[in-house]
Amino acid sequence: MSAHHDDAPDERLIELTLAGDDEAFAALVRKYRSRVFSIAGRFARNDQELDDVAQEIFIKVYRNLGRYRGDAPFEHWISRIAVRAGYDLLRKTRHDRENVSLDSVTVTLADINAGKFVGVTEVREVLEFAMQKLNEKDRLVITLLELEEKSVREVATLTGWSESNVKVRAFRARQELKKILEAAHER
Repeated sequence: MSAHHDDAPDERLIELTLAGDDEAFAALVRKYRSRVFSIAGRFARNDQELDDVAQEIFIKVYRNLGRYRGDAPFEHWISRIAVRAGYDLLRKTRHDRENVSLDSVTVTLADINAGKFVGVTEVREVLEFAMQKLNEKDRLVITLLELEEKSVREVATLTGWSESNVKVRAFRARQELKKILEAAHER
């Protein structure tokens, strides 16, 4: 493992990777691993799925490296690939997600509204349940805007949608999420 690669700028590492230097690519992976895992973690349901999707992202990065033009920072380019892979994962596993029942969630919204003490984990489980009921595009926009705290412009760049499309989609997604949470509360 040659540590001198870790200090090299992205452009140099890309150049070396394209010339067949696998250590240069390993340095890129080390540099962007936490960013990729952070994005992928928003879409994966468990550690196995997270590892699989992160590996898939880096394979896509490696295969498409020759197409990187340098017109945007490399981190933005790699983030777009990660978001697309996350979206693909949502589409692929949508059927499984639709079969999740509220019984698998350990706490109900009634408990939260009744003011019973609920730990962060339980609140996260309820939100996760509701998110799984959204369609992939709604889940993607909520994930990027609310969980990743991206701006509308950043979401447009990452998804390739127009800013107005992102705003409309976000509005609809929030309405849908609210409906799902209210329906879960009434059970």
